[in-house]
Amino acid sequence: MQAEGVNLIFADIPAMAGLMAQQAGIPCVMASNFGWDFIYRAWGADFQELAAQYAQGYRYCQRLFRLPFCEEMSGFPNIVDVGLTGQNPRFSVDIIRQKLEISTPPERTVLLAFGGLGLQGIPYGDLARFPDWCFLSFDPQAPTLPNLHLCHATAYRPVDVMLLCGRVVTKPGYSTYSEAYRLGVPVYSLERQGFAEADLLLNGLQMYCYHRGIAVGDFYAHPWEFLRLEPLPPRSVARLPTDGNLTIATALHDALSA
Repeated sequence: MQAEGVNLIFADIPAMAGLMAQQAGIPCVMASNFGWDFIYRAWGADFQELAAQYAQGYRYCQRLFRLPFCEEMSGFPNIVDVGLTGQNPRFSVDIIRQKLEISTPPERTVLLAFGGLGLQGIPYGDLARFPDWCFLSFDPQAPTLPNLHLCHATAYRPVDVMLLCGRVVTKPGYSTYSEAYRLGVPVYSLERQGFAEADLLLNGLQMYCYHRGIAVGDFYAHPWEFLRLEPLPPRSVARLPTDGNLTIATALHDALSA
């Protein structure tokens, strides 16, 4: 980094970045809704030493942009709360509808979004119970079904097709929650065991988003009747700010220009 003239590190959110910045004498800025010390600390006594190592790296972070759906992140010395971040659609709803040849209305169009690794054992057979619906997926292992449209990740991103949908079915994940909220699309979310961030995300989802929770047993063992249920309203009337992209970019620009 010194040889290449790097004068700022921006990270999400490896603690090693803080240690590298300290050794190289370079400022470090981070953005996240949780730290990995929080994740490992929740795993019990065997992981406390590792959690402490991560916390040490975070102490060298000059500024943390703390995103919504967050833990306290008290180990960071300088915290700035910002709005939701995320990608923006590259196409209008009319253009993406034409490109993908999707004619179903939003109330019968569903995005199945389970991240880059997908989700093992998605019960695609349940989709047969919704013959007049359209399901969108980025899962390359998805079967060929008449009402399942496979979107190619080289051409589109989940946020590009969300505008077509009345529901996003997913597991807890900041990016999907954030982008769906920014576009006003209800989120139907699975639970997620063994990952401390899941509780933060699910609580935030219920507080601020139109949503439905999906029990893991219902997802795997029962027909997907939860899709026929209307989304629940958020518990809070407050709106989350959605200007995190601009806030963070402006701060980084100013830091580099100083």
